[in-house]
Parts: sequence; structure tokens; C-alpha cells
Amino acid sequence: MIHFWDSDVWSWIMLFAILTGSLLVGNTLRRKIPLLRESLIPTSVIGGSVLLIFAAIYKAITGNVMFDEPIFGGNGTANLEIITYHALALGFIASSLKSSDKPVNKKRLNEIFDTGVTTVSTYLLQGVFGMAITIIAALTFMPGFFKAAGLILPFGYGQGTGQALNYGIIYEEQGFQGGAAFGLTIAALGFISAALGGVVHLNIRKASGKLKKSVRADGSDYHEPFEDPDEIPMQESVDKMTIQISFIIIAYAISYIFMYLLGMALPNMKATIYGFNFLLGVVGATIVKSVVNLLRKTGLMHRKYISNFLMTRTSNFFFDLMVVAGVAAIRLDELESYWSIVIILGAVGLLVTYIYLRIICKKLFPDYEEEQFLMMYGMLTGTASTGTILLREVDSEFKTPAADNMVYQNFPAIVFGFPLMLLANMAPGKPELTLGILVAFFLVMNIILFRNQIFRFKKKNASTKVEEKEKTHV
Repeated sequence: MIHFWDSDVWSWIMLFAILTGSLLVGNTLRRKIPLLRESLIPTSVIGGSVLLIFAAIYKAITGNVMFDEPIFGGNGTANLEIITYHALALGFIASSLKSSDKPVNKKRLNEIFDTGVTTVSTYLLQGVFGMAITIIAALTFMPGFFKAAGLILPFGYGQGTGQALNYGIIYEEQGFQGGAAFGLTIAALGFISAALGGVVHLNIRKASGKLKKSVRADGSDYHEPFEDPDEIPMQESVDKMTIQISFIIIAYAISYIFMYLLGMALPNMKATIYGFNFLLGVVGATIVKSVVNLLRKTGLMHRKYISNFLMTRTSNFFFDLMVVAGVAAIRLDELESYWSIVIILGAVGLLVTYIYLRIICKKLFPDYEEEQFLMMYGMLTGTASTGTILLREVDSEFKTPAADNMVYQNFPAIVFGFPLMLLANMAPGKPELTLGILVAFFLVMNIILFRNQIFRFKKKNASTKVEEKEKTHV
């Protein structure tokens, strides 16, 4: 029998209260402390760090894990991981349900494709360096260390807190003690890397006079259009926000059905399948959006029910919740023997991501090099929201295609990135072989990325040889 005064009834409310409360505290600190404001560290990271520090102090005083106290249901740490897991997929679904009426020409298609390929090749680069570091560590100064742990670097940096946690748990089940905390810590370092690298880059470029912030004529910041003319009213018999949440939940339910059926068909791959919840969430969102579009085309639906503005707000909420819950779920005591390798991975991840993206953006996106770089660097060390924060420092009205590239690159990134997720499952059993495949995969992706330059050079060489042969003949 349920009693409404039982802690089980209130534990989730208390957990969400402390998470959202920490977001408010983080926002206050960011606004009031100039150093934090200038650092561009997201409020969610600050809020999660506040909870992490508070939890560490609580354990030092009481000896107990704060989130595992009865007020949080006795298993709050696991619940934080559940929130992180679901928030990742819900954020992706909300983003995927958005629509765009902007025409896309051949040049733009190539830029979007190149952005997606760059995303995956950066994952691979992070994976190569991450795996190399942990394999070397296991063979030298950390005997017995889990060799595949370095592959969490691209999930923590490139894909964010949710996927870092997913693979941390998968590796924990395969013998990596503290894998979940390891993954969450790598993801947190990714946000710090995004802030440090982004701020240093912006300050250096501004000091040299090569970078000027794009602002509106009235000096105000960019504001996304509130609604399209043919959208449903904000308040009718049902609230507009209720409609958006309904679409998101239905899409997620569809993705769960897919996961359930795939799990039954492939029982040995259940962990991998359910780790792809965000990917199958995108599939569910695509189905829902296709049905809505079909209803509009057939005339059964006359108004636009999906609001881009509200979907953006909703996806940002889920990503903020994901980050603050993920940082708060870190168990510092489980990382006591891993700090050296964590710091090495974090520093190397920052450097290789920064250098590689500088080269790519200079070569492939010369018309808006800085905007593309800041967007991609922020996204591939933090999340899409981090990339947007950095982008707004130089393109507050999103006049360049960089913001659209970030949105539309998901499809090619998912297609090319899928093998990386399969390799991640092979890595614990065959780490050295996995590293070799990652290197080969990285080279292939760069051939695809620089296809125009490579084949144009070959064509040019062939033409030159023909001309020389003709001259010799004459």
C-alpha cells in the first residue's frame, strides 16, 4: 500500500530539486563571478561541480554517500545515472524533431557532409590517442590497467556525458572498476577543455585583431524567432508546450520498442543496443516527424504543431539536466588510483582536438573558418550547446552556415560513426587490434574528407604528364 509520506514517493522530487537548485546556484555564480563569466564554462557544469564538492564534503564529515541517503531513495547515485542516460536521448529527440525550410544547394550539401565526416574523424583521432595512452600506461607505469579505457575519450569529449556514462558502465561490467565514474570525469574534463581552449583562442585572435564579434545593429544578442505564422496558438484547449512534450515522449517510446525487439533478437548485444538509445531516439523522432509532415501534406493537419523554438528550449533543458546529473554522479573515491591517467587523457584530448580542427577548418571551410572552428571545437569537447556558446562569440546572428552545419551533420556523422561504437565493444577483448583498426579507419575518413584536394592533385598531375608527352612528341 502506498503512503504519500513515504520517502519513495518524494525521492525523485528531492533529486530533481537538488539538481535544478544547483543549476540556479551555478547560474548565480556565473553571473556574479567575472572569472566564471569570462571562462564560458556552461552553467550546468558549474552547478554539477557545486554538487560534486558538496557531496565530497558530506562524505568526509558523515562517511556516507550523500545521494544514497534515504531522502534520495537510498539509491540516488544510480538514479543520477538513469537521468543522465534518458536526458541524452530526449535531448537528441527534441533536436531531431525541429524542421528547416532553408534551401540547400550542392555546395551546402558538401559542407554539411564534410562537417559530419570531420566529426567522426575527430572521434577517431581522440580514440587513437586515448587507446594508445591507456595501452602504454597498462604496459608501463600502471600494470593491469584496463587497456580499452582510452576509448572513452571520444565518447566523453566528442559525444558528451551520456555516452561516456554508457560505455563507462559497459566497461565496468567487463572488469573496469570505477568505469562509470571514469567516463563521467572524462566528460567533465571535456567541458573544461572546451572553455579553456575556446577562451584562450578567442582572446589570442581578438588581441591580434583577426577576430571581431558579430553583433546586431542595436547591440543586442541574437534571439531565435519565437514562432512561425502557421503554428498553432500558444494556448488553446491544450497548451503548445504539452504538444511538444507529447511528440518527444511518443518518439522515445517508439525507440524503446525498437530497442526491446532488437534486444530479443540479439540478446548478447543488449548492452550495446540500449547504449544506442540516443541513436534509436533519432530514428523515432524521424518517424514522428514524417507522420506529421504526411498529415500536413494530405490536408488532415492544417497547422504546424512542432515548434522549433520550443523544441530548442526543451532539448537545451534535457542537455543541461544531463550534464548537471552526470557531473554530480561522479564518485571521486573510485578515481583515487586513476587521476594521473585521467589528467593525461584530458590534456591530450584538448590538444589533438584543437590542432586537428584548426587544420581542417582552414583547409575546408575558408569562407567562415573561425565560426566553423569554434562551433566544432565546442561541440567535440563538450556538447552542441557548448559549440553554440562559442559560436555566438563571433557570429551572434548565425549569419554563417556554421550553426546549420552543426544541426544537419548528424546524419552523415551517425552513418560513419556507427562502426566506432561497434569497435568500442570489441576493444576490451582485443585492445591492440582495435587501435590498429582505429588508425586505418581514421586514414580512410581523411581520404574522404580531403577527396577533392587529393583527386584534383592526381588529375592535375595526369594532365601535366599528357602535356609534357605532347610537347616531347612535337
